[in-house]
Amino acid sequence: MKLVFIYGPPACGKLTVATELAKLIDFRLFHNHVSIQFVQSLFEFGTRPFWRLTDKCRTEMIEEAAKEGVNTIFTFVYGKTTDDPFVRRIIRKVNSHGGKVCFVRLQCDRDELERRVSSKARKSLGKIATKRLLNNVFKRFDLDSEVPFQPSLTVDTGTQSPRKAAKTIAQYYGLRAVKRR
Repeated sequence: MKLVFIYGPPACGKLTVATELAKLIDFRLFHNHVSIQFVQSLFEFGTRPFWRLTDKCRTEMIEEAAKEGVNTIFTFVYGKTTDDPFVRRIIRKVNSHGGKVCFVRLQCDRDELERRVSSKARKSLGKIATKRLLNNVFKRFDLDSEVPFQPSLTVDTGTQSPRKAAKTIAQYYGLRAVKRR
């Protein structure tokens, strides 16, 4: 099983690139907001139960995919140090079932992020959708950093299309279309 772990700040194009990549290589897509919306149906965003269950949902889904050999793309907003335990746990779970994690860091300059953040599609998915919220999140967390303990392919989504970014990722990691189980 291969897990393509796409991370980066809000509005850098994680879901857009992941969707293009999923079409290109026929992997399953488990994006960040699937687990958020699932847990948020019962628990308020940001509460202890919300984060505990979101973490558990993500971890168990990815571990089960690794056990069953389901190639997966996962998107995530990585905050340096705060998210390191989760990332290490995902690596451990995937590796323990003979899988491999392929890290992809998406980046984009701040002006472009601010331009993108107010799109209607973001709001309909419950994502950060205002410049004010985006700037607040950047003040609270280090969202521009690379995962320090694992090599990552870095792709600038401000300079290439989502399709081109997906092709770059597939080529870099040698990902080819594989039939789903």
